Amino acid sequence: MLSFKVGDKAVYPAHGVGEVEGIESKDIMGSKETFYVLRILDNDMKIMIPTKNVGNVGLREVISKKEVNKVYRILGKKDIQIDHSTWNRRHREYMEKIKTGSVYEIAEVLRDLSLLKFDKDLSFGERKLLDMARTLLIKELSIATDCEERTVEGKLERIFNA
Repeated sequence: MLSFKVGDKAVYPAHGVGEVEGIESKDIMGSKETFYVLRILDNDMKIMIPTKNVGNVGLREVISKKEVNKVYRILGKKDIQIDHSTWNRRHREYMEKIKTGSVYEIAEVLRDLSLLKFDKDLSFGERKLLDMARTLLIKELSIATDCEERTVEGKLERIFNA
């Protein structure tokens, strides 16, 4: 089981990177529960996660520098089969991938929607998913590589405009 300490960065699925601001114990119906207090970096939202449920909710560490290259390889892969099913079916599938919290699944969503955008106009929901996947990836990749978000953003633009 993963354990975090105050000051650690952690990724909460579909919300992105947060910082553990505290570890609190609360009495819940006569039982003492311990929680991580996580502040999401993008929007300052605070989430309390029971320490015993870390695995169930998908809370994980930020990827390592070594894993960043794999993410960029996924993003750069252009010879993939784009799903041309209905937009709502694609939306549902992409949302499921984002909810996993896997940086690799999120990279696939960003890549697929970015490539699809060259073929046709994206629906409003797909544009929102594209933005969400992009934001989630930029934040995590910038923390993993210890560089500014705009540097990662520039790298993504070069990948998709090449």
